[in-house]
Amino acid sequence: MPTASRPATATARYLGQLRTEATHVASGSVIQTDAPLDNHGRGEAFSPTDLTCLSLGACILTTLAIVAERRAVDLSAATFAVTKHMSTEAPRRIAAIDVALALPAALDATERGILERAAHTCPVALSLHPEVAQNLTFEYR
Repeated sequence: MPTASRPATATARYLGQLRTEATHVASGSVIQTDAPLDNHGRGEAFSPTDLTCLSLGACILTTLAIVAERRAVDLSAATFAVTKHMSTEAPRRIAAIDVALALPAALDATERGILERAAHTCPVALSLHPEVAQNLTFEYR
């Protein structure tokens, strides 16, 4: 619960038809979620589990950028793609998240090793349940 010393990070409201709208308190940025097609939704926006997977990828890339900045390495062209794998048995949950990172080809072997190790240390990666497989791949182009 928010307190005087720790205000809410975000607020959200139910829009009906399995959709929510969330607002980031500090910035006013807004996102909507929709239940996925395979779970009674329309699939017209990120699902809550899509956001979890996206959060992992964004956290990894942000962590890499922090490390790269400290080392004066340019990651401005870096990208990632995430693929979500839901469990096939109950309870419904994320079973695995694939994160495919594309980083600059100009990185030398030392920088690649440092960044690949750092990728596993982002706060979202460390916060996910250990049963959620996190499959990271790195391509240098």
